[in-house]
Amino acid sequence: MRIGLHIGGFQWPGSPANLSQKLVEIAQMADESGFYSLTVMDHIFQLGERFGEIHGPWDDPMLEGYSTIAYLAAKTQQIKLGLLVTCGFFRPPGLLVKTVSTIDVLSGGRAMLGIGAGWFEEEAVGLGIPLPATWSERFERLEETLQIAHHMWAGKTMPFDGKHYQLANPLNMPQPISQPHPPIIVGGSGEKKTLRFVAQYANACNLVVGSPSVNESFGVMARKEESYAEWLENIRQYTQRKLDVLQDHCETVGRPYDEIEKSIVTYIKVGSDGMSSTEVLQLCNDFANLGFTYVIFVIPNCHEIEPLATLGRDVIPAVSQ
Repeated sequence: MRIGLHIGGFQWPGSPANLSQKLVEIAQMADESGFYSLTVMDHIFQLGERFGEIHGPWDDPMLEGYSTIAYLAAKTQQIKLGLLVTCGFFRPPGLLVKTVSTIDVLSGGRAMLGIGAGWFEEEAVGLGIPLPATWSERFERLEETLQIAHHMWAGKTMPFDGKHYQLANPLNMPQPISQPHPPIIVGGSGEKKTLRFVAQYANACNLVVGSPSVNESFGVMARKEESYAEWLENIRQYTQRKLDVLQDHCETVGRPYDEIEKSIVTYIKVGSDGMSSTEVLQLCNDFANLGFTYVIFVIPNCHEIEPLATLGRDVIPAVSQ
């Protein structure tokens, strides 16, 4: 099993004055501790208190995602870097593919493309980013972006003529070091479109589930009245449904289901006031039994650094065997 770290906020003690220093410290500890990946959100505003203290109000610190991972690529050695997930309408697809390719080349083959349809209308309107009028158009644009990524990463330079995007000469040199291309993760659980896109275009799916913890700071993602066993059963039912749908889409498009990595995101706090190493290890084993091979943790106290060292010492070696 692979373990990833996702950073969902930058409001740490001393932030924003120490933001760069602390972020590098987190990234380097994750790198040294054996985390497979480090990801950040593709948001311009923080998500708002509707998601709990872990994200905070809109005007909390928020960094632009691709600038951030490009910076961290220069500060790390092995860990893969990406956005979880890129908003499909923030950037022209050709420029997005070029950006990911550039980071992959400069990092020695460590870039990932995580992408979704996008949803946070307030930030798009707030900064004047053109917002597709309907959800249907957002998904059409997402699919064309995925097609353009495959087109450009295959070295094709003939024009791409889509409904929403037209590229007259999609040249992409240098090509990524990652072969055949940087891993593509499509985020979301929509059964008609998103999971079909996973089957047709992606290397991994990505499902987000609530926290196994009752910690109130996780807001709507926190476990409520149910026991851990009840929570896990609910997660099993939800994810099994989604993976069954994904498998059906794979059969329809002629893609081997086993080619697709199954990734899952959840929220945990590690330490004396959170989960122990034993509990995190049990959680990873439970996710493995549900069919997941890649677990991505949002750890709100990752700025304390010790939680990352703990997982690197007690959990990552055990689940990687």
